[in-house]
Amino acid sequence: MENKNYTIKDIARMAGVSAGTVDRVLHNRGDVSVSSREKVQKVLDEIDYHPNMFAIGLAAKKRYHIVCIIPYYIEHDYWHAVAAGIDRAAQELRPFNVGVSYLYYRHADKSSYKEACAVLREENADAVLVAPNFREETIKLTTYLEEADIPYAFIDFNIEQTHALCYIGQDSKTSGYIAAKILMRSYEKGQELVLFLSNKKNNPAEIQMQRRLEGFMQYLSEEHKDLTIHDIVLHKEDTDGNRRILDAFFKEHPQAVLGAVFNSRVYQVASYLHEKGWKLAGLVGYDLLHKNTEFLKTGEVTFLISQRPGLQGYCGVKTLCDHVIFKRPVTAVKYMPIDILMKENIDFYFEFE
Repeated sequence: MENKNYTIKDIARMAGVSAGTVDRVLHNRGDVSVSSREKVQKVLDEIDYHPNMFAIGLAAKKRYHIVCIIPYYIEHDYWHAVAAGIDRAAQELRPFNVGVSYLYYRHADKSSYKEACAVLREENADAVLVAPNFREETIKLTTYLEEADIPYAFIDFNIEQTHALCYIGQDSKTSGYIAAKILMRSYEKGQELVLFLSNKKNNPAEIQMQRRLEGFMQYLSEEHKDLTIHDIVLHKEDTDGNRRILDAFFKEHPQAVLGAVFNSRVYQVASYLHEKGWKLAGLVGYDLLHKNTEFLKTGEVTFLISQRPGLQGYCGVKTLCDHVIFKRPVTAVKYMPIDILMKENIDFYFEFE
């Protein structure tokens, strides 16, 4: 059918119904019989109808409030990129009377997460974007949101036992599987592997890391069953303590020349290697923090896996608005690409135009 601007009256005439019926179908309000709805939908499909979103925004009297629950961040870290994506979406949606606010919590701090979830109940939220951390506390939060009929979406990690509108993020287990596969391409017989962990493997604050580790170990169980694997727990901020741990480990295990880090702090290991003038046969980590990319370029890090944090934040807000304001259908899961970066291609990588 030719491309033209169809009015509600045009659609009503073509469908053989009243203009009021078309209006109710388009805005999903009021009672419409099944047969009338089917007639209208048939015409909409035939003309490839898309509503004028800018006109909807100008006509909207309601102000919409989206609350984003994410960890505190510092400049250039992972969550800073997430917030930048959220802010970009908020700016684009400003003409539609959308406002975005933040509730922050300290990552891996259960009491801080609980406090942010409690404060949310005092907010007049039309939709909520959550970067979930502790499973039990998240389920309590989502139970409240569902009872209050407030739509919510997850970024970074998915909690399956909920009814989230959408999850936007990486398939963590698959990314771990791929991390192992690319790292072990450089494996030679007799080499050993070290996993640099930030917490114990079953720590609930590191559920994202657990999934990556599961995928990583699945690949090893399939392809390298006899590989010698070591675990090292590194501290988030104790550089001197980490140095002592690494000194002792590498002195005792000189064959451990392959390494993997499952959070964004691969720079901790890379910085140590840089100080020593060493390079492992292979070291894989996550996220394009400035410190990580610098060590990728100088060779201490072999591979970085990006999960596009800025795009996650951006798509999270846009998806909620598609559902709440524009009444568009929403896909339940939107996986981010699993981008593998090396020093040869890092300079050509960007998240947004």
